Amino acid sequence: MTNADLAKIVDTSDEWIVERSGIRQRHIAGDDELTSTLGAAAARQALVRAGIDPVDIDLVICATATPDRTFPATAVKIQSELGVTKGAAFDVQAVCSGFVYALTIADNFIKAGQSKRAVVIGAETFSRILDWKDRSTCVLFGDGAGAVVLEAQPQHGAREDRGILSTLIRSDGRFEEQLYVDGGPGSTKTVGHLRMNGREVFRHAVQKISGVIEETL
Repeated sequence: MTNADLAKIVDTSDEWIVERSGIRQRHIAGDDELTSTLGAAAARQALVRAGIDPVDIDLVICATATPDRTFPATAVKIQSELGVTKGAAFDVQAVCSGFVYALTIADNFIKAGQSKRAVVIGAETFSRILDWKDRSTCVLFGDGAGAVVLEAQPQHGAREDRGILSTLIRSDGRFEEQLYVDGGPGSTKTVGHLRMNGREVFRHAVQKISGVIEETL
């Protein structure tokens, strides 16, 4: 879906969207596609590139805020589609930070010796919780998935080492109202739509990300 396509739906333009976000187009999942469909495709590609057989995977983590169902976890569906039959599979719900959270969790599982090889997936079908009349949100979000395969390998402790060298995750519940979905099974009994105070989200993101980068380094 290009910016020109969106301009036919809401009062916006390619120039307005690109100036504020850099986005020129976004992908929209087909009617026959689920979050798990996108996640499984990304995971398969990652496994092929890593040269790892699915039977050797013992942990599947899917970061998503748009699961196929309330439960079971979308990760379980992906686990089944990949043919992974051992270990654990579960979802992580941390929205924009979800993939980083999932990566951190998998890293710690491997470091603790509870997992040998993990697939970490970020997958979303955000188009299904957007208010297509709200130009402040519908122009920014789309659908897609990505995945990585993790396993522990001995390294030299040098600058050339690869992999996850350090992670820090943070949250602050005081800012809940800046970016949220106005629904949920435990509150409104509906899915709801995404709502965002874009200016404040941008300001806090820049501050928090720069701080965590300095801490990590």
